[in-house]
Amino acid sequence: MQIPVLRIGTRSSALALAQAEEVRTRLMQMHTLPSSAFEIIAMSTAGDRIMNASLSAFGGKGLFTREIEIALKEGRIDVAVHSTKDMPTVLPDGLHLSVYLKREDPRDAFIGKAVSHLRDLPYGATIGSSSKRRKALVRKIRPDLKIVPCRGNIGTRLSRLKETKMDGTFLALAGLRRLHLQAVATEILEPEFFLPAPGQGALVIESRVSDSNIDAFIRPLADIATHYEMACERMFLSRLDGSCCTPLGGLARVRGDDIYFMSMIITQDGRISHEFRLHGSVEDAEDIGQQAAEQLKKDAGFAFFEGWV
Repeated sequence: MQIPVLRIGTRSSALALAQAEEVRTRLMQMHTLPSSAFEIIAMSTAGDRIMNASLSAFGGKGLFTREIEIALKEGRIDVAVHSTKDMPTVLPDGLHLSVYLKREDPRDAFIGKAVSHLRDLPYGATIGSSSKRRKALVRKIRPDLKIVPCRGNIGTRLSRLKETKMDGTFLALAGLRRLHLQAVATEILEPEFFLPAPGQGALVIESRVSDSNIDAFIRPLADIATHYEMACERMFLSRLDGSCCTPLGGLARVRGDDIYFMSMIITQDGRISHEFRLHGSVEDAEDIGQQAAEQLKKDAGFAFFEGWV
């Protein structure tokens, strides 16, 4: 199969471009092709442009994908590369998530200015974060801390930490590793203590359902373990109506033929949380994600979800 030039759509941040470049490099190796056989097309999305407001007020996760998906549907690009964490659970008609690359480290990293560990921050210190999950977990662990908004790409957030009175912030370890910035992390937060967002650390390629040639071309990049982990985590997310409005965490890990899933929901003030763990065969990955979501709904009760806006 010959594809003259594969047009790869992506967001325009340094991390997004690095992710698209990773896809291009791997496809070059898989198919013994030169870099000129690929074109990376960077786009600005609404999520990148909204810097001083809550994403949930403007539409949540879809803000990071809408313009790229329109270009994909219109045929201006052939595939799109996304962070799975940014993907809504419902996709536009005619598009699908065709390939998951091997997952990077899914854990969160804490970057402290004067102290290395979150627990060692002085009383009343200031944390920068706009993630509802991270803010809720901080309020659970350290209710004395002050939390201020901090959005933007990795470089922007690191600059804000350096230039403002913030004492610390959080970033996904996977993003830091992809930009070779992991040395800035002062603490790697273990999932048992600080559960990541569903999909964190995984790259996904989105394509048109009708493009069987394109799908066949990118299929060698597919990682089966990540596929099962994402099936579990995204089903969990969809059953809880997951978006930027909902403070929740979920992490699936494949071990041989089994999959182990940790899940959590938490109120925005961090005072009430529910956790559930489940494991089973990888073939039941979606069912495990659904069971976890239904169990947490049952444990929490209807009132728990009031005010998730």
